[in-house]
Amino acid sequence: MKMSEIKELTDQELLERIDDTKNMLTRMKMNHAVSPLENPNQIKNVRKDVARLLTEQSQREFNKQND
Repeated sequence: MKMSEIKELTDQELLERIDDTKNMLTRMKMNHAVSPLENPNQIKNVRKDVARLLTEQSQREFNKQND
């Protein structure tokens, strides 16, 4: 997921996407512990997506406070 896609999301969509992505990351980690994933780099990519989403959320909160 690119930052340009994330910036287009509304606040509510952003929160939903954060929850969904965190849940997906948790499921991927658990599945990987039981039986190795075909591509373990997927976990790294999802973790980075979570970080991007959280970064956008914190930037929006910061901008609201300073306006």
